[in-house]
Amino acid sequence: MEGLFTAENTVLGIGNTILSDEGFGVHVVEYLQKNYKFPENVQLVDGGTLGVELTHFVTGTQRLLIIDSIDGGTKPGTTFHLRGDEIKAHFAQKISAHEIGIQDVLTMLELSGKKIPCIELIGAQPYSLEAGVNLTQEMSQMVEPFAEKAVEILKGWGLEVKQ
Repeated sequence: MEGLFTAENTVLGIGNTILSDEGFGVHVVEYLQKNYKFPENVQLVDGGTLGVELTHFVTGTQRLLIIDSIDGGTKPGTTFHLRGDEIKAHFAQKISAHEIGIQDVLTMLELSGKKIPCIELIGAQPYSLEAGVNLTQEMSQMVEPFAEKAVEILKGWGLEVKQ
């Protein structure tokens, strides 16, 4: 089954927006939606905390960029850019619901012969995971640079993104 809403290229923001910096990926995707124009073969998805339901949005995509807050056990604000097998290794060690969901989706696609050929993940170590619908000030200041990094990655894939 092909994805219900799938484009050739997908930018997926994930995270829980009621746990402050945990919602970072969603905030970056919202910023991209408001400030950039994308070709028709690019979809931006607010994946929130969806789990295996994300399969409908990514099945058939050829290139997937995931944006997330990443607990890499480092100091807050540390940035990460993972590719391919590094992503699988990262999600294998996580316990939050959306991260388990992403791991399950990628594994299901691989086992069904529909593995996404190109996957990248960008993210940052959160400052706070306390209850709250707003990012911390420090994480808020990272939204625009991460949106620019996402655009840079998409342009590296040969896509034309306009501001």
